[in-house]
Amino acid sequence: MQFQSLLHKKLLDKDFIFTAETTPPDASDIETLLKNVMPLKSVADAVNVTDNPGAKAHMSSLTASIILAQNDIDPILQLTVRDRNRLALQGDLIGASALGVNNILCLGGDDPKNGDQPETKVVNDIDSITLVSTANMMRKEKKFPSGRTIDPAPRIFIGGAEVPTKGKPNPDKILNKIDKGVDFFQTQYVFDPKVLKEYMKILGDKGILEKTNFIIGLGPFASAKSAKWMNENLFGVDVPDQIIKRLESSENQKEESKKICIELIETYRNIEGVKGVHLMGHKKEQVISEIIKESKK
Repeated sequence: MQFQSLLHKKLLDKDFIFTAETTPPDASDIETLLKNVMPLKSVADAVNVTDNPGAKAHMSSLTASIILAQNDIDPILQLTVRDRNRLALQGDLIGASALGVNNILCLGGDDPKNGDQPETKVVNDIDSITLVSTANMMRKEKKFPSGRTIDPAPRIFIGGAEVPTKGKPNPDKILNKIDKGVDFFQTQYVFDPKVLKEYMKILGDKGILEKTNFIIGLGPFASAKSAKWMNENLFGVDVPDQIIKRLESSENQKEESKKICIELIETYRNIEGVKGVHLMGHKKEQVISEIIKESKK
């Protein structure tokens, strides 16, 4: 398959990938968005644009992604099935590709009951794997699910989410996602190299790693307290005790957290099947940019 996006081309070229993340602002203003994300320009290979994260409204992820593309930043458009029916999602895929947004990450979306408008009605007309297969049909078969032709078809590089667990990946589930059209996976945070090595080995033994691209989630902590909070509140996250103790004993916890991230990136580079890292953190674009620059030296 011809490359669908700049990110896809870099993966085909065997580059070690750095993706990052930004949350669109609570502002009807282009400059506010660009000010937040500019530290990542020409540093990250692509930037995820979150879609109403935490079930709280922000600037549209599609709009923000288009703005990034128009400013030479390769966006990864996050699309949740929580907020749109299948027609709206298909329309967004066509419109995104027409304006240079070619990477998507298909997600379910956070539960509105945990957001700031808990009375919100969830759409969930289709699930995230159906969104994957729909996007795959639109690009490969050049048609909508109804059978109507799309000419020209959208160029779409399709992503899915995974949560590495302690030696308990579900290879059949991952293979199904690949068969449906997932080209790359971005994972939940992984802070334990042993867990990641075991996870990737199981996938390698099943022949999965040669079929797809795994970009492993990482991110800096604000403090040991925030690391503990992640352990207690984020699904699938396990920050090892030794990292928390290292943060607690350091004089500057933010700087120590940066060092930990850089060390883990260097370790992850050498794990078979790891094609890159995905650096996350709310309003941490600047520190993530610094981590990526240091890791590229």
